[in-house]
Amino acid sequence: MRRRDRDARTPGRARVRAVDRAGRTDRGDGRGRPGGDVTAALVAGCSVLGLLVGALLPVLIERVPEKAPVLAGPFPEPARSLRTGTGWCVVVGTGVLFGATAARFGADWVLPAYLVLVAALVALSVIDLRRFLLPNRIVFPLAGASVVLLGLGALAEDELGAYGRAMAAAVVAFLVFALLHVVSPRSMGFGDVKLSFVLGLFLGYLGWGEVVLGLFLGFLYGAVIGIALILTGVRTRKDHVPFGPFLAAGTMTAILVGQAVLDWWQA
Repeated sequence: MRRRDRDARTPGRARVRAVDRAGRTDRGDGRGRPGGDVTAALVAGCSVLGLLVGALLPVLIERVPEKAPVLAGPFPEPARSLRTGTGWCVVVGTGVLFGATAARFGADWVLPAYLVLVAALVALSVIDLRRFLLPNRIVFPLAGASVVLLGLGALAEDELGAYGRAMAAAVVAFLVFALLHVVSPRSMGFGDVKLSFVLGLFLGYLGWGEVVLGLFLGFLYGAVIGIALILTGVRTRKDHVPFGPFLAAGTMTAILVGQAVLDWWQA
């Protein structure tokens, strides 16, 4: 009798089961990834794509808060993104995260949706750190594109149950953050509330455990860094610390290694 464990119920497993029935070796990673060479090419290709996207993100980061047309020229040369420390972090960070996300999902139809999320979270994190702002011009299109792309990926992967859970998690996350905003608007901006819908969507597709872990880590990262900034005198208790980057970090942690953390916790 085939054992029905947690991995077998997690999105992205269908292709692994098909491969097993075909008599090939089970990779044991439960990601539905193709063979090693293809996976290496996919990860490398996504990493290069991430570097290119990261080189263009400064246009979004600079123009969106100023309400300037994003697609209107002139466009800066991509090499200009490497002339500042922030530019290096954006370019390299996006490349690394694209590669890590490709390694996490492999040739899964939901991979494009998660790559869009990565690019948007990098841009939103930098903007929030600079301007204390999560612009609607990014969050709203991201939410719409995420619902469509994740839905198409779930349909192709025959994971409509996971997509339904993702939508439910998005609504739950939004309502929880909205309540926190009502209770303490200074601590929880409404931009964070709107972003929580998107984060709940992507985390919910993976499982409720990832939803709890990702959002918990966002609060944990924010608390630890906030306390450290106060203790070192960089900030005072009255200063506002942007929460968006910590939510993004918690979400990406749960997406990339959440399953391993949850398996370790349940062991």
